[in-house]
Order: sequence, then C-alpha cells, then structure tokens
Amino acid sequence: MIASTLTEIAHVVGGEVVGDGSTRVTGAATVDSRAVEPAGLFVALAGERVDGHDFASAAVEAGAAAVLGSRDVGVPGVVVDDVTVALGRLARHVLDVVRPGVVAITGSQGKTSVKDLIAQLVAPHRRVVATQGNHNNELGVPLTVLGTREDTEVLVVEMGARGIGHVAELCRIAPPDVSVVLNVGTAHVGEFGSVDNIAIAKGELVEALHPGGTAVLNADDHRVAAMQARSEAVVRWFGREVEPGSDGVRIVDVRPTTSGEPDATYAVRDRVDTVHVPLVGEHQAVNLAAALAVCDVLGLPAEGVLTTVPALRSASTGRMERHVTEDGVVVLDDTYNANPESMRAGLSALAALEAPRRVAVLGEMLELGDGAQEAHRSVGEHAASLGVDKVVVVGESARAVAEGAGEVATVVPDVDAAVALLRPWLERGDAVLVKASRGARLERVVHALTGA
Repeated sequence: MIASTLTEIAHVVGGEVVGDGSTRVTGAATVDSRAVEPAGLFVALAGERVDGHDFASAAVEAGAAAVLGSRDVGVPGVVVDDVTVALGRLARHVLDVVRPGVVAITGSQGKTSVKDLIAQLVAPHRRVVATQGNHNNELGVPLTVLGTREDTEVLVVEMGARGIGHVAELCRIAPPDVSVVLNVGTAHVGEFGSVDNIAIAKGELVEALHPGGTAVLNADDHRVAAMQARSEAVVRWFGREVEPGSDGVRIVDVRPTTSGEPDATYAVRDRVDTVHVPLVGEHQAVNLAAALAVCDVLGLPAEGVLTTVPALRSASTGRMERHVTEDGVVVLDDTYNANPESMRAGLSALAALEAPRRVAVLGEMLELGDGAQEAHRSVGEHAASLGVDKVVVVGESARAVAEGAGEVATVVPDVDAAVALLRPWLERGDAVLVKASRGARLERVVHALTGA
C-alpha cells in the first residue's frame, strides 16, 4: 500500500480517526490478524460467526499500524459506517494515485490459472502485483489493489461474480485497461439462472473498458466472441479460431505428451513458435494463449516472454498441482473448485498421463441448479469414455457420477472411506486425479495420500 496517514485515509473513505491522525500505514491491508504486515492495515469485518474487531488489538500487537473498522476498539484506526464500502474507496484512491496498468480477468473457469500465468510472464519485464489465490470478490479485489506500491507498473486482478452487476461493481473499484474474458460456462448457473445470464455478467468486464482499453477475448467461445459488440475498445483474440494474420494469439496445434504437459504451437503476429507448456492438461495451452495475448497487448517482447515459459508453475494451491507420493503414485490435486467444464478438462488431463492405471476421485459440483444430476452423470460418462480405470465417487450427493461411469465406479460415503479404499489398492506409477467443488473438501484425500 502507498504510505498514508490515518487522517488521509479517513478523508478518502469518509471516516473518523481514532488516535493519532499522523500514524502512517505503509504495509498491505489484510482481514487476517495472523497475517498482518509491519505497519500494515488490519481490516476488521463483523461477520455472522466471527467479528474481526475482537482481533484488532492482537493485530496491532503483531505489527499492524492501524485498524479500519466500524467501531472504536481502543487502538489506532479509522471508523466507518460500512467497512467493505470504505475498503473499495481506499483501493480506488490508491489506483488513482499510482495509476498502474490494470489487467482484469473473468470467466467461468481458468481465472486463477491465467492470472498466475500473466503475473509470471510479466514479472521479468515490469513491476507487477497480482491477486493472491482467487481473492476475486468485493473484499479480495480491493485487498489486491491495496498491495500496490508507488512503483507498481502492472496490476493483474481476478474478478468473480455470483450475479449480474457484480463484475461492474468490481470494475468501479479497479477500472480495467485490459479486460480478459476466458469463457462462459455453467459454473454457478444455479445462482445466475441461465448461461445467458452468466454471459451478461462476464461481459460487464468488457463494458467497463475506457475507449483506449483492450478486450482480450476467446475466439472459440461464441458467447465471449459476441462481447466484441459491448464496447468500442480494441479487441485482441486468442484461441484456435483466430483468423490468420489478425491481432491476437492463434493456437495452431496442441500435442499431448506422456507427462500430461502439452506441447503447443502459437502464431503471434508474424511469429510461429512451439513451446512446452510445463503444466498438466491440454486446457493449459489455452490458458497460456490468453496470457500471451495479454503480454502482447502490454508491448512485452515476444522473445523475452517465451523464454519465461519453461519456468512457469502452478502458483495457486489446488489447481492441477502435481505431487508424487513416497510410493511413486502421481496425485493431481485439482480440489479448489469444480464445474462440468473443468471436470472434463481435468479428466482429459488424467487420461493423457502415461500410467499403468488412472484413477479419478470425484465429489460434488455445487451451484448447478436444476441440471445438477445430469451434469454429474455426464462427467461420469466422460470418465468412462476416456478409459479411466477407476472412479471413486465421494458422497451420495455425487452418486450420479457413478451412474454415468458405470462398472468402473465405486461410491464411498466420505473422505475417510475413499482413503481407506485407495491406500492398499494404489501401486507405483498409478495416477490419481482428485477433484470436486470446494465445499466437498477433497483436499483431505490429497493430504492423506501424499502426507502433506
């Protein structure tokens, strides 16, 4: 965060100072009292189960300079009526002062992976700040923005939505210079009501562009491609359907390898390059295409960007992280979240691995609305069509996966039962994909198998 006194912060957010107004905040903002930075800002939120104000004193004792909260708790700070609104105002102020280039990313899946790729590719060339994990809501976006410093040149921010209007609100906090829309799928369709409503919400990111901004759009997704009409901004495309010779990144070819990490050929302007994508799954070649398109928009040298590709890694936990157990079993941890599209991509990545046996441990996909049963059944059918040797379905709520997978599937009641089934059965060289929506907490299966 840029250095600010409590008096300055209070003026920006419309709050009242508690204590010495000359107290300076120079560290990042956080809502976790255990993660405060020296001279940082602790944001005290009053939730239904936990009240951050109860931890304000501990945060200051741990090094925070001050607290942003909704009541005086006897430590230096700023008191406001609505902490979330105030946090957004403070973030917007910091952006207006520092004025980095803002790259905003949305989509039904892949946001966090693409955000991580962009940050890694940009870092050797520009001073960059990016969203940590998938902190992409009304709290995560301003907290990301407040991580910027006076010398930050590029801010990469992930934006999620649970309804129409959410992305537009986030764009008022962090107005984009480059808007990246990856895809429109069925994630959270139960909350949105329809896939068309999801497209409306995701397209708000394009509508938020100023006339000099750039939209980076997926040419292979017709709902995303249609967003071109929602702004007068310049459009750069990525995907297989990009017209040869047009501005953007065309995927010429993707070839699977026995490691599960694809080789991909891209055409960017007058260059054609083949690179090894050091991430598991053919879908990562599409994610990299989006990231390369952003680098091109930012004017980064193609040669320098491509030399960074071999060092790319999965920077966020639970997203196709590859582990190898002491017994030589490969475990793909993709447990952070799931929807039908990402489930199919994960299963395809598993099937591409060279392994004597391939096992999928799958749990429930949440927020799919009326189509949930059919969506789960379809995932099971996809697993069977790929020749997955064993499908372990965790929980009755996901039983339809087993119905689709057929005889290769086994339903177990919980995580403990899944681990008890797998441990004596798995052998050296086997590959295991573990995936479900976050609420299923299947990362516990990963931890049990890997000892992590």
